[in-house]
Amino acid sequence: MRKAEVKRKTGETDIVLKIDLDGKGKNRIDIPQGFITHMLQTFSKHSLIDLDIQAKGDIEVDFHHIVEDIGICLGQAFDKALGDKKQINRFGWAVIPMDEALTLCSIDISGRPVFKYDVKTSPPKVGDFDVELIREFFKAFSDNAKIALHINNLAGSNAHHAIESVFKAFSKACQIAVAINKKSEGVPSIKNVI
Repeated sequence: MRKAEVKRKTGETDIVLKIDLDGKGKNRIDIPQGFITHMLQTFSKHSLIDLDIQAKGDIEVDFHHIVEDIGICLGQAFDKALGDKKQINRFGWAVIPMDEALTLCSIDISGRPVFKYDVKTSPPKVGDFDVELIREFFKAFSDNAKIALHINNLAGSNAHHAIESVFKAFSKACQIAVAINKKSEGVPSIKNVI
């Protein structure tokens, strides 16, 4: 049962997040911001990871705190749900188009958080959402999941399409990396620990 629940309550946010790595892509996302809700639904659907997020925050300030804290919670839940990490593929990668946009995402469930992000989008907003917050979300996820995460947007002129291709590539890379490999024995590392 590769499931986890994380709760985070601060002076800025109140979040309850549940994850099932062996799900079917079912999700219930209750966040007071439409664009990040759409992206997380996309992540769940295409990774086949079940996701339940109930989040409130000081959105009257802006969306920074809630987006970053959801990234923290998702990363912690991801790491917790992986348990001992035995028999996982460990590595995952995908190159995914979204209309004119194209993104490469590669991850290594290594126990060592490294984050590289090369995504140039214009304009700086999609609706009322600040595009720069996508970087903050993935940085928080990478740090708390303890993974190496590389995201490179290779093409795209529409900010919505570019970010959606980022989330779709991330979802497929995650699906591959967390999958159980029956041929594998133990932890996928010559150190025998991740």
